[in-house]
Amino acid sequence: METAPILAWTLQQEIPVPADVNALLLEGEQAVASFKTFRDSATFTTKRLIVRDAQGITGKKVEVTSLPYSSIHMWSSENAGGFLDRDAELELWTRAGHIKVKLTKGADIRRIDSLLAWAVLQGH
Repeated sequence: METAPILAWTLQQEIPVPADVNALLLEGEQAVASFKTFRDSATFTTKRLIVRDAQGITGKKVEVTSLPYSSIHMWSSENAGGFLDRDAELELWTRAGHIKVKLTKGADIRRIDSLLAWAVLQGH
């Protein structure tokens, strides 16, 4: 039975960690990798995934979603199929529900898969 995701994000390509992400980090938490999203960025830290989403016409209103790695129960990844299927997909099953992440051609699904494995499994 397929359930609709509670959240859906699209990661485009790896970028330098945005400077304003540092203001969101806890003491001892470090940014590891960031990816461009449609209107902002997603950053993997040593403790969580932070997704910033600029909203509205001006983009001054920003929604920040914080997903602690400890809440991720399982994930699956699917690489792009080739010429007609350019987007890879990642699905996360969390305490909050099901999250779907699309990756465009510029995002490396295996890099993100290994970031997740490192983040979720390092403490277990």
